[in-house]
Amino acid sequence: MQSNHFIRAACLMLVSTSSILALPDVAQAQSSVTLYGILDDGITYTNSAAGHSSIVQQDGNNTGATGSRLGFRGIEQLGDGLSAIFVLENGYTLPNGGLQQGGLMFGRQAYVGLNSGLGTLTFGRQYDSLADYLQPLSAAAQWGGYMMGHADEVDNIVDTNRLNNSIKFNTQRYGGFRVGGIYSLGGVAGDVTRNQVLAFGADYASGPIVIAAAYLDAKDPNYGFFGGNGNALTSTSVTSTGAPNTNNIGSTRPAFSGFASAGNEQIAAVGAAYAFGAARAGIIYSNVRFQNLGVLAVSGTPTFSPGSAAGFNSIELNFKYQLTPALLLGAAYNLVKGTSVRTADGTDIGATYNQLEGGVDYAFSRRTDVYFVGVFQHASGTDSTGAVAHASIDGLTPSSTDKQVGLRVALRTRF
Repeated sequence: MQSNHFIRAACLMLVSTSSILALPDVAQAQSSVTLYGILDDGITYTNSAAGHSSIVQQDGNNTGATGSRLGFRGIEQLGDGLSAIFVLENGYTLPNGGLQQGGLMFGRQAYVGLNSGLGTLTFGRQYDSLADYLQPLSAAAQWGGYMMGHADEVDNIVDTNRLNNSIKFNTQRYGGFRVGGIYSLGGVAGDVTRNQVLAFGADYASGPIVIAAAYLDAKDPNYGFFGGNGNALTSTSVTSTGAPNTNNIGSTRPAFSGFASAGNEQIAAVGAAYAFGAARAGIIYSNVRFQNLGVLAVSGTPTFSPGSAAGFNSIELNFKYQLTPALLLGAAYNLVKGTSVRTADGTDIGATYNQLEGGVDYAFSRRTDVYFVGVFQHASGTDSTGAVAHASIDGLTPSSTDKQVGLRVALRTRF
């Protein structure tokens, strides 16, 4: 009799213990955290980098198809179709293990938000609407990577710049349409609009057709837009002689670094793509305007008359063909033409950049591939610094001549 009571009690304890142990599984079914990453490392050749040829090992973040990263993505179901989400994404460089994005721990992305049937609302360090809506149509996003940036990445199609202190909302797709926008608070006490960035975009996807448009407006772009990395200079930085030293665009982007003194930057872009069989063709047009040149004090930049503005018109034609399930071929052409602006000393600034691009990608598996990309650029005219325009492929040291070739072969794996 006592043994029967003992057996019954033991069974009850086992049932209770099993129920308790099952509770965490129920909670885990409602939420998840995913660890993910990309490793992209290869060899980059440049025929002319400051007057010399160069062969270096580089991470994908410099000249490759994708920047190496380590990220955490989380989601928690809150009920009634609402969920909490977050992303923390670190950028690093494989050759030496260092941090990218100016040494920021989570320099690629860092945001938290809510997702619902209407859309996604997020807060933190994020990509702008040009990256959300236009970048997927570019050769850079599909197969080419950073070297495919338009004239030193003047229109941010390759998402070189992220937005700090930003609030973003993108709708879900309805009938093929999706819209969204982002606002980056300047974070300057006493002046809400200083250094602010506002952007919005929309796209339509149906069958083989994708059409997209986006617009960005950055006030004091040298700080609010180009100053988003850990090594960026503030408006109070000075040189050893006491002169302002605030050019966050950097000397390796002569196509537009001379316009760092602009009080406002505007970028408008439209694009479309059409898929037919194993092929896809696309086009992107962008217009960039640096307005009120000279409003910000930046050393090493030309002096402009009050109210001066500079601009760029860019057009990209791209094509890719999936020759086999494992082999992808790509080609593209990009023309960037600067509008003429005169400096205070009478120098007419206006440069043109022609760029040819090609690439091959072979996938060993769904996770691992090897790729080759090549870029040729020719520059003419006078660049933003007031000097004779030299070729300057995005991610490379500018050439000492009007021509430059960049080649890269790399291995990439994802997890």
